[in-house]
Amino acid sequence: MEISPATEADTEAIGEILGEIEAYYGGETVPGDPAQIRAALFSDRPAAQVLLARDGGQVLGLASYSFLWPAAGADTSLYLKELFVRPSARRRGVARMFMTALKVAAAGAGCSRIEWTADADNPPALAFYKALGAEPRDGKIFFRASL
Repeated sequence: MEISPATEADTEAIGEILGEIEAYYGGETVPGDPAQIRAALFSDRPAAQVLLARDGGQVLGLASYSFLWPAAGADTSLYLKELFVRPSARRRGVARMFMTALKVAAAGAGCSRIEWTADADNPPALAFYKALGAEPRDGKIFFRASL
């Protein structure tokens, strides 16, 4: 198994996984739009970066992240937006490998921390993050406004 940055050649695989993520959260399994994926990840101003876990030619999962500023003071943080491991690859250390790779990416970018949210109704994810030593933070309420 290896973790590596996604390239434009991975657009179709990323789209498939995005459809699986939608289904995981109760939506329809509709692959992500390749044009939107290319614009978000591989344009002159990418909105995010993606790491893919691979075992040979098989894509096992995805981690997408962006950098946020300011974090503490004038520091930068890495914000993990999505961490998803396909069901057939779970419990094989893939998520832990993603977190290690994210730490390397954060350190390489001069970040002071990694931040993320997790759904309260996702006990496996909550248990995984706690096993890493991460603790939930109080004091913030998540908001979303549609455009």
